[in-house]
Amino acid sequence: MKKGALLLLAMAMCPVMLAGCGSQAPVEKTKVTFQTWNPADSGPDSPIYKIIDEFEKENPDIDVEYQYVGSSSHQDQLRVKLMGGEGPDVFGISAGASFEAFRDFEEDLTPFCKQTWGDNYQDKFLASCLANVNDGNGNTYGLPLGQTYAGYLWADVNMMKENGCEIPTNYSEMLETCKTLRANGQFPLAIGAMDSWLNLDMWMTIAADVDRDALYNAIDGKQSFESEPIIESLKIWQDSFSNGVFQDSAISMTLYNEVNDMFQREGSIPMFANGSWAMNMYTLSDEETKANFNGEGKDHDIFLIDWNDDGKVAPVTASTDVILCMNPESKVKDAAFKWMSYLVTAGQDVLVNQYLEYMPTLSDMELHVEGLSEDGQKNLEYIVENGKTNVAGVRGIQYAELSTAVCDQLEALALGDVTPEEAAAKIQQVSESVAR
Repeated sequence: MKKGALLLLAMAMCPVMLAGCGSQAPVEKTKVTFQTWNPADSGPDSPIYKIIDEFEKENPDIDVEYQYVGSSSHQDQLRVKLMGGEGPDVFGISAGASFEAFRDFEEDLTPFCKQTWGDNYQDKFLASCLANVNDGNGNTYGLPLGQTYAGYLWADVNMMKENGCEIPTNYSEMLETCKTLRANGQFPLAIGAMDSWLNLDMWMTIAADVDRDALYNAIDGKQSFESEPIIESLKIWQDSFSNGVFQDSAISMTLYNEVNDMFQREGSIPMFANGSWAMNMYTLSDEETKANFNGEGKDHDIFLIDWNDDGKVAPVTASTDVILCMNPESKVKDAAFKWMSYLVTAGQDVLVNQYLEYMPTLSDMELHVEGLSEDGQKNLEYIVENGKTNVAGVRGIQYAELSTAVCDQLEALALGDVTPEEAAAKIQQVSESVAR
């Protein structure tokens, strides 16, 4: 072969040789699909993207495909996908009735947990949170990502003072405060009563304030919903709509993003009902929220009241906010669990200590929230203290039919379509048919 031909051949082979010898072959990646409504949202500044980026840097062989679906349609979409064999590898679900209802689509994670964290893996989580993800037989069907406390109220202290009001401590004071606010053209205590989950949160706090034993005994089928304490709590709930404690349009307004935006971004209402997770108002990066919550002189209080005027402040209810579950039909279970275990540990630290999305579920996690204002620190301490000393029990009702029945009657009471006695009787009828 002539020298010219040899030179041409060498030049033709050069790129191939460089590709094969001078550079590494691309890493074959495993894709893990992850669907949830929480943590985060679809916005580019959402903390979930930061967590995914860090995970993928540490695990270059795994790609996480995040599928955000809003809370109003997440479960319905998820159910259709799972039943059709096209569900995500990992998904988030609410504790209680939803977690129980999706059990056929939840992998038993016990072997994965033991392999990753050892036989004593349950010590890694707070007992109250672990109870939300176990089946009662020692099997773990989800990982608890963040704890929340429901039943709280929030106030813009400056706006309250401008209207001649102080933070109410009991129902009688709340009623008078709301009358004053209304007379001044302001909203009273705002609630997104179009959301059944929020109605359940608020009513359970009221009922637990009246008699927590009666509430949880009724849920467990050990006592009737037609008992005097339950009926009293239903009456307080209904009266709050008819006597002006809640705003007139409450039943047609959602918390997100109607009532929440009015308090958080606009700063246009003096009080609203929301849980401990609303602490993220101090850490969100949008300019309106930052100005409203971290501007000079801003002052907000999270608080509880005595709903039945017996001299004792209402307790909160507690629950794992999001449970991470694995699809039993996933083809990439090891990679899926690696993502889940990262999100519930390193990811949870980001969500708690940078964004205040939740309170911790990990038994050894310390709270050291970055850049929290003095006002925010005050409210965080209030939440932590109540979490230690003033929790009535589990947030929500784990029996789907019963939960639905209660929510339906809370709506009917808000509309004035039933009396408290009639609502209690209808709930009790469903309760008697529930298998526990």
